[in-house]
Amino acid sequence: MNALDFDHLVVMVRDQLAALAPLFQQDGYCLTDVSVHNLGSINRLITLDSTYIELLGWPPGKPPARKEIADSPVGLEALVFRAVDAHQTYEQLKRQGFDVNPVQRLERPLQIQDKTHTARFDTVRFATQPIAGFRVYFCQHLTPELIWFDDAMRHANEAEGLDNIVIKSSQPQTTAQVLSALTNQPFSTLQGNSYEIRLANIRLMVQLDPSEPGARIAQASVVHGNGRTSGFDTHLGNP
Repeated sequence: MNALDFDHLVVMVRDQLAALAPLFQQDGYCLTDVSVHNLGSINRLITLDSTYIELLGWPPGKPPARKEIADSPVGLEALVFRAVDAHQTYEQLKRQGFDVNPVQRLERPLQIQDKTHTARFDTVRFATQPIAGFRVYFCQHLTPELIWFDDAMRHANEAEGLDNIVIKSSQPQTTAQVLSALTNQPFSTLQGNSYEIRLANIRLMVQLDPSEPGARIAQASVVHGNGRTSGFDTHLGNP
């Protein structure tokens, strides 16, 4: 399996999508319309050059429809890597010894220029998460043209792409090793018990935090067309 690209960063908003989404719009991000998955969750996207940020939750006043996100707190919640062939990714992960679920189809309707379309994805998720503290899964886009289209990528703040994602871990080398195995990309050792994995479209940095019981996605940064880099998680309670 070749090294995988990063696909998207999941931001859990639970039942607060309507309250939190305008804060990101005020920061100059263009958000897609609310869309409902066939599994019951709802989302809005911040679409970037080769990745996107997904604001994920469920309708207010209703219980979460998806068990795997029911207990997730608000904040940076999951790393999603791009599968070229979800079924091959599933077989590869099984051979590596990961506790992986069979390929699952995910769909959601959306409107583009007053026409209704169905975005379709094949996803590979884990029965037991490979890194305690946040979710990881894989996504094969069956309809990428319904995600990356011009109107969705026009941000008033000139946002272009994700740059760095920082992960804090009490065992950073072990966390880096697992991410390396998942992405089929080697990790490098930096100073201060820090490690990095460079994918084609993003850099993952794993840093020591002895106070962490496991690991967490601590920070994400976005590159803008004017050369500025900004932290994405300012409205989510992340340091």
